[in-house]
This record gives sequence, C-alpha cells and structure tokens, in this order.
Amino acid sequence: MANVEIYTSPLCGFCHAAKRLLTQKGVGFVETDVSRDAAQKQAMMQRANGRHTVPQIFIGGKHVGGCDDLFALERAGKLDPMLAA
Repeated sequence: MANVEIYTSPLCGFCHAAKRLLTQKGVGFVETDVSRDAAQKQAMMQRANGRHTVPQIFIGGKHVGGCDDLFALERAGKLDPMLAA
C-alpha cells in the first residue's frame, strides 16, 4: 500500500472529509498539523507547488492536491489503484 501524507489544520472541514474518506477505505496516513507550525506550512507549500490551503495530500510521494482532488480521484475510479501502488 502506498504511503499517504496529509497536511491539515484542526478546524478544517475539508481536512476532516479527506481523512474520513481515507479511513473508510482502510488507508493509514501520516497527518501533519500546519496550523501552529510555520516551518511545516512552508514545507507543505514547497512540496505542493505553492498551494497554501489545507488539506494537501500526497500519495506515494506524489502530490494529488486537496480534498476536492481526492474525491475526484475516487469518483473517477483512480484512487484505489494509486493507494495500491
């Protein structure tokens, strides 16, 4: 199973939705809260090509985007193959 990383903040509804989808799929993930850590937020922005909103999601080291992007992959049937890689 692919390594999944998600950058979040505690009060973000989109973060909770993305984590809920991954949890429902039985996928473990590493979560990094960037709400109080400027260095982590800078690292996230650098990895996410300047995107500054949360969540930012990485599967197998590849940036897949935010919550809407994750759900779009799911609807298109592309998420499971990425997670299995």
